[in-house]
Amino acid sequence: MTFSNIEGIKIVYSVINAIKSNREYLSEIDGAAGDGDHGINMSKGFSIAEEEIKSRESASMSEGFLIISDILVSKIGGSMGPLYGSFFRGLYSASRKSETIDKNIMLSMLEKAYSNLSALTDAKPGDKTLIDVLAPAVLAYKKSVEQNCDFKTCLENMMSEAEKGLESTKDMIAKLGRSSRLGERSRGHLDAGAASCCIILRAITDTAVELLNK
Repeated sequence: MTFSNIEGIKIVYSVINAIKSNREYLSEIDGAAGDGDHGINMSKGFSIAEEEIKSRESASMSEGFLIISDILVSKIGGSMGPLYGSFFRGLYSASRKSETIDKNIMLSMLEKAYSNLSALTDAKPGDKTLIDVLAPAVLAYKKSVEQNCDFKTCLENMMSEAEKGLESTKDMIAKLGRSSRLGERSRGHLDAGAASCCIILRAITDTAVELLNK
C-alpha cells in the first residue's frame, strides 16, 4: 500500500481546504479562551501558501508542505506560526527524498513533525494544547506499524486517538499560553490548537486513504 509523493500533493490541498473551511469554527473555539483569531490567522497563512503552490509547475507533497511551513513562519506569526511551521517542515524533511510514500515513511514524517514541534514548546499531554492531539495520534500510528497493521489501519487508528485527544481538552485547565490566565475558567472548552491539529490530521488521513484506494 503506497502512493507517490507527486500524487500526495492532493493531501496538501486537502489540508489547506480543511483549514480554510473551518476558519469560523476555529476562531469561535479560540474566542472562548483566547483572542478569537486562530481560524483567521491559520486561514490567511494557508491561503497564501495555496497561491504559492499553484504558481509552481508541479509541486510534490513534500514541496507543498515546505511551502506551507515557510509561509506560516513568515506570515502568521504569534505562537502558532512557528509551531505549525516546524510541524510541516518535519513532514517535508522526512519525505523529501522518497518518491513513494508507504506506512513507514509516513511514520517518519509524523515523528519528525512531532519532534520538531516539541523542540519549540514545553507543552506536554494534559496542558490543553495541540500536543494533547498530536502525542497520542503519533503514538497510536507507531504502535499500529509495530503491530504490522496495513497503511490505512495505521491512519485510522491514529485518527481515533487524535479525536479522543481533542475531546479530552474540554475538561482540562490551560497551563500554557494566553488562555492559561483564565485558570479554572478555561475548563469546559476545546483547545483551538488541538482542534486545528485534529482537522489537519483528519485531512491527511482521509486523502491518504483515498489515494491508497485508487
